[in-house]
Amino acid sequence: MGIHMDDNIHAPTVTSGPTTTGESNRDPAKLSMVDLMQEKESIEEELSALSSVLTSHGVNMNSSLTTFDDYPRDDIDVAQIRTIRAKIIRLRYDHKEVMKYLEKGIHDHFSNLQRVQGETSSIGSTNRSSEAQPNLVTNSLSGAAMLGPPFARVNSVAVASPADRAGLKTGDKIRNFGSVNWTNHERLSKVADLVQQNEGRTLIVKVARQDGDNITDLDLELVPRRDWGGRGLLGCHLVPL
Repeated sequence: MGIHMDDNIHAPTVTSGPTTTGESNRDPAKLSMVDLMQEKESIEEELSALSSVLTSHGVNMNSSLTTFDDYPRDDIDVAQIRTIRAKIIRLRYDHKEVMKYLEKGIHDHFSNLQRVQGETSSIGSTNRSSEAQPNLVTNSLSGAAMLGPPFARVNSVAVASPADRAGLKTGDKIRNFGSVNWTNHERLSKVADLVQQNEGRTLIVKVARQDGDNITDLDLELVPRRDWGGRGLLGCHLVPL
C-alpha cells in the first residue's frame, strides 16, 4: 500500500501551487458552494493520503530529518519527505482559502434568508426574527450543515445513556454537534473536545434520521454526563462519514 501511495505523491489530485489562484478554474473566489465543498473534500482526502505516507515513514511534520550532528538521516528518504511536507503546507493553505469562501457563502446565505424573512414577516414575527438574529449570526458555521452533508453516523447507543436519553438512535447522521459541523470537526476530534468541555451542559445535536425514503431533521438536547453508569460521557459511538 505504501508503494502505491508513494507513486501517487507526484500526481496530486488538487491544484497545489504556491497559491490557489494559480489556475483560474480552481480560484475559490470563482467557485460555487457545491464546487467549494467538493474542493474541500478533495483537499482533505489528499492531505490524509500525504499524512499517511509520512506516518508510514515514521515521521510527522515536525520530525527532525537530520542526525544529532546535523547530517541527513540515512534511515528515511529525506528528499521525498521534504517534498511531501511542502505539498502538505501548500494544501493546508489551499484548504484555508477554500474554507474562507465557504464561510463567506454561508454567512451571505443566512443574511439573505434573514432579509427575506424580515420583508415578509409581520411586525410581531419581525421582532422575533431580530431577537434570533445574534444566534443566527453566531451560528453561521453551524448553519453550514444545512447546506453540506452530515459528518458522522451514530454506530451504537447504550441503554439509559445520555445519548439514549437525548433520543439519539443507531443510524442517525450528525449534521451539527453543538458548534461542530462538517466544516470543522477534524475527524471528530472537535466533538470529543466539545464533550469534555461541556460535561453537565446541554448541547444541541442536529441529526438527520432516515425512515424509508424520508429524511427528518431533528434537534436533540444532549447533556454529557459521567455518572450515568456506563463508559464515556455520551454512551454512544460515532463514526466519521
